[in-house]
Amino acid sequence: MKRLKSIFLFGFGFVSLGGMCSAAVLPTQLAGAVYKNDFESVKVGGIPDEFLVLEGDFSVKSDGTNKFLELPGAPLESFGVIFGPTEKDGFSVSARIYGTAKGRRMPTFAIGLNGVAGYRLRVSAAKRVIELYKRDDVVISVPYQWESGKWLWLRLEIRKENTEEWRVSGKVWIDGTTEPLEPAFSWKETEEPYAGRASVWGSPYSGMPIRFDDFSVSRISQDP
Repeated sequence: MKRLKSIFLFGFGFVSLGGMCSAAVLPTQLAGAVYKNDFESVKVGGIPDEFLVLEGDFSVKSDGTNKFLELPGAPLESFGVIFGPTEKDGFSVSARIYGTAKGRRMPTFAIGLNGVAGYRLRVSAAKRVIELYKRDDVVISVPYQWESGKWLWLRLEIRKENTEEWRVSGKVWIDGTTEPLEPAFSWKETEEPYAGRASVWGSPYSGMPIRFDDFSVSRISQDP
């Protein structure tokens, strides 16, 4: 008999997804960064050597004194970049992402862990939600009002809880504000995750470029 899975959405209560009940998640304790990139040492027009571009014309751009990775506003497809070490659990990925709306058209963007077949924390601006994807399936959807033209921090983490369960959680917050202590969602995983690298993703549905900056992959404490 298939076990039910459930999530706890902070501020929204328990929502059944078909699994187990999720307890409240304590704030993340980072044990140290294993990968960082702010693109300041990368030549404009280039891309870091260690990046694997799955698709898309990503390149480093600058705006004044700040450099960042940019995805052009066309074509209107989904594109991604993989980076950092190959890991299975006990890690957190974070990045700043900047997108703009054009009329009623809005972008979507995401960060990911565990490779292409892993997990993604996606901001779907037009749908006004934050979504957790497992492979190509949405497993969590949390209401969120995105603001155009502001840098937004995203953080996604996965930790092993015991021999049969993992916890995937994520949060978003506007650059310049305090990082929330509690995640926006927490999801119990009973299928052993694949080892894979971190990633960022963008879909420029507004026809405007999407910018990415301050990539970081960190170890997290398994017993916060």
